[in-house]
Amino acid sequence: MRRGAVALAMIAVILAGVAGGTMLGGRVTGDVGPLKVEFQLSPSADGGSEIAVPPLGSLFLDTHSGPARLTARLDSLDQQRAEALIHDPNGLAAAGASAPGDIRDALLRLGLRTVAGSVLVTLLLALLTFRSTRRAAWAGSLALLVTGGALGAAALTVRPGALAEPRYEGLLVNAPTLVGDARRIADDYTRYADQLQRLVGNVGKLYGTMSSLPVYEDNPGATRILHVSDLHLNPAAWPVVRTVVEQFDVDLVIDTGDITDWGSEPETSYVSMIGQLKVPYVYIRGNHDSARTAAAVAGQPNAVVLDDSVAEVAGVRIAGIGDPRFTPDKEEKAPGPWEEGADPASAGTRLADTIRAAGAPVDIALVHDPASADPLAGTVPLVLAGHLHQREVRMLPAPEGGTATRLAVQGSTGGAGLRGLEKDEPVPLAMSVLYLGPDHRLEAYDDIRVGGTGLAQVSLDRRVVDEPPVEAAGTAEGTPAAPGSPPTPLPVGREPN
Repeated sequence: MRRGAVALAMIAVILAGVAGGTMLGGRVTGDVGPLKVEFQLSPSADGGSEIAVPPLGSLFLDTHSGPARLTARLDSLDQQRAEALIHDPNGLAAAGASAPGDIRDALLRLGLRTVAGSVLVTLLLALLTFRSTRRAAWAGSLALLVTGGALGAAALTVRPGALAEPRYEGLLVNAPTLVGDARRIADDYTRYADQLQRLVGNVGKLYGTMSSLPVYEDNPGATRILHVSDLHLNPAAWPVVRTVVEQFDVDLVIDTGDITDWGSEPETSYVSMIGQLKVPYVYIRGNHDSARTAAAVAGQPNAVVLDDSVAEVAGVRIAGIGDPRFTPDKEEKAPGPWEEGADPASAGTRLADTIRAAGAPVDIALVHDPASADPLAGTVPLVLAGHLHQREVRMLPAPEGGTATRLAVQGSTGGAGLRGLEKDEPVPLAMSVLYLGPDHRLEAYDDIRVGGTGLAQVSLDRRVVDEPPVEAAGTAEGTPAAPGSPPTPLPVGREPN
């Protein structure tokens, strides 16, 4: 009985030592690309792996069988390294190539720390329990055998195919529908990285088309505005935007929302590129942007964030309001009095009231969803929007005797982000340069499209604006291209009345 009791005590000490050592020592932090990731092992009967992406949720992978569970938590984002990846056309490919080695090194350190922690804790418990060096040595040796065997058993049951079959929890439950087939997107993204440098370089072709455009000479009092929208975290968008700002001598940039995908804290570093444009940047929140996103944009030295407000920027009076919805989180309410599911038209009505109360004429109104634009008819000459990921310009039905109002809906300057890779042919990057005369009325605009992933084509379509009569309001100026269609040259000429 005494020997049996000693054996049971030995087993209890070993199990407690292995569990305690795993909890204390089974934790390491490593760099994977621009991310700092914490890896942790914990005892488990089922095994498997969890990738925690706070605050978005977790991915669960059936990577291996028990008795150890691996948790990888995305701890933080190194802003300087992330910016370097955005600037370097080969940075994303290099980060992807180095990631497996980074993870392998971190897991090796994790295994060694886990074994060492288990043995040391077991030795300490055995010495305190038995007060015998011999029994402590036996306990430590058995702990080494148990921990090493458990890790070896987990390694032998690894299933690489589990990476293609994740289970999502939290906000990431939307990932399969938003992102689509991960393997196909991975293939497309390789093509995307290969073409990134050529895509940006081919923007130079855009300027060669200027000689064939209709004659439009803007006078010294004209204002040039670059309209962008729906960047959706695409790093390829910033070099193109910066090139157009510089080459077209743009006075200010207007962004009608959805600069991010989830509105999360890690995404806020993406907006740091705004400060490098060296011109004012006017922004309204889209339905994929959170209050945190808007605050990050407002923190840029050249940015102006509008939310049911009016500001004069570069001599132009601009009114704007954020989208009343926040799509990524169905539980979170958007800032202000708006609630999830609010009618977008109510945002337009609210902004129209603000414009009428402004005490001075407003030149441009900004909304994210074109559904918010109709209440603004007659209050401003020009309304800019996004959201639909396709370009459309049309006249709004004006009230009797009211000002004719033109609605310009921008395509996706980010090529619809990752969703743009789901199409057979990727969504092009779209933006427009607006030319405002001395009276701040739209005189002409250039629609620019840079071919999406793997296409590297550029097209530019100039339209010279003729003011339509009020009774002509409601007519469309051309037919928008379907999302994902390749960028083909559009007709060049004057707008129809």
